[in-house]
Amino acid sequence: MSTVHEIAALLPEPAKLRAHLRALAILDATIGGDSQFCRYAFDTSRGPGEETALMENGSGDDFSVHFTPAGVLIRGFDHESEMSPYGTDDEQVWPGVIDEVPAALSSLLDEPACRDKGVDVPRVTACLWRATGNRAWRTGSAIAFPPGSDDPDGSGFLFRLLADRSAEAVQAQFEDYYERPVPLDAVRHVLAGHPLTPAITAALNPAALSHDALLRRIAAHPEAASYLACDGEFDLVRTDPIESIALPNGLLVEPVAGCNAGGTHYLCGPAVPGSPRPVLYTDSEGRASLIAESLAEALTLTIVLPSWHDALAGFRAPALNSDYLDDHPDHPAVRDRLLTALGLPPATEREVLGRLLATAARTVPDDFLPYVPDEEDSAFQPMLELPAD
Repeated sequence: MSTVHEIAALLPEPAKLRAHLRALAILDATIGGDSQFCRYAFDTSRGPGEETALMENGSGDDFSVHFTPAGVLIRGFDHESEMSPYGTDDEQVWPGVIDEVPAALSSLLDEPACRDKGVDVPRVTACLWRATGNRAWRTGSAIAFPPGSDDPDGSGFLFRLLADRSAEAVQAQFEDYYERPVPLDAVRHVLAGHPLTPAITAALNPAALSHDALLRRIAAHPEAASYLACDGEFDLVRTDPIESIALPNGLLVEPVAGCNAGGTHYLCGPAVPGSPRPVLYTDSEGRASLIAESLAEALTLTIVLPSWHDALAGFRAPALNSDYLDDHPDHPAVRDRLLTALGLPPATEREVLGRLLATAARTVPDDFLPYVPDEEDSAFQPMLELPAD
């Protein structure tokens, strides 16, 4: 028989459990590519020191893990369990399941994630907790489990990936759910706490960062569309450049976005499924630069480093982005929220700046500096200003 008592002995320290649950949410969002079908989520919006991990399998079973300064509370619900409040004669929580939860954590059972609307008792068949300072996970000590089931409270299947945190177990569950192969090395990368990279994202879901997928996510997320159109200077509605351009290397250019200052972003090269297209930016003063190797990279740039124009002009930290942050002190939270919403890998300013400068340096040698056809001396000037030796 598998119950919360066996699960309690297999759970890691709270910090490791938190990291694992965050990784499951990242993997689910990346592999699936559509938040409405994801089972795992991680909510960091509750307030200082409070976070909640959630799992819903779409069949009526779910769990929530609440991380608070007072400790951690794990609540699980198996809708087919005899221990369900809906399966008892008096519609009450099964005796012993939550009776010993410390007062500092018991109020969490009143959270919306733990209750159905209009129902006076928590939706719970399995419960574990660990108060801050305790060295072990606790459960109800006097639970009389109903006979005849190997998993009477549902904890065996609900918390399977919390008890067995191996990459192989995680891979198997996601492959079963999404019905397609999931690379084990990419799963290991995320479970180890390493940040998502475009390569890992593409390995987990080749379509996740495609042009069409990104545009669909932007259209479905008003905050992202609004940010890109304004602060991001990447307005997907502005696709009419001031003048037509061409590239010396002969690649096609397709306007994809504009900005308030009259600049235009172009995708370069043919639209081939699975192949990224470099992004070229031209301003209204006859200057141009490659800024990204793909649309996903360009969106990351505008979200993480809204002052990227200054970077091409030679500005570096701490001056770079400082004025923007003075005016928008909430930008780090907005940045993280938008990257998550668009399925883009997390990135630091340093990482984004390094990619921008490396890509911009290709503009002239790789013949990405545009010109206006049928006009003499119409070549644009490079935007990248290299520091003097």
